[in-house]
Amino acid sequence: MDFRDFYPIEERSPHPRRRSGGELVEAARGAWRILPLEGTFEVVYEDARGAWTTRILDARELKLGPGRTLLGGTDRAHGLYRGLRADRIRRLTEPSSGTRIETGILDWLLTRAEAQRRARRGRTPRRAA
Repeated sequence: MDFRDFYPIEERSPHPRRRSGGELVEAARGAWRILPLEGTFEVVYEDARGAWTTRILDARELKLGPGRTLLGGTDRAHGLYRGLRADRIRRLTEPSSGTRIETGILDWLLTRAEAQRRARRGRTPRRAA
């Protein structure tokens, strides 16, 4: 008997993958959908205890799942990966453009991920059939 009998491993990775040439690709696992998202954000976040913290996050992905959405990336203060629940983000600021969002944060993140996906698709040459 093998451990895979109890924990089947799927071929798809739960994280965005890079194709040759550095292009990010969406990945899916189970009921979760993972959208690549690039950018640096200052996030005011309310943790499970109700304490508010400010973090600077180098975003890598937006995970859409059943009942919750996570903004995933590297926390600059600690150098660790963090998955922040989008419903607990109280304010999101993009330092490069000065954009500050306090309402509709999830909608803004989804729009941003979609715009980046279109930009990646636009600059990648299509193969002839």
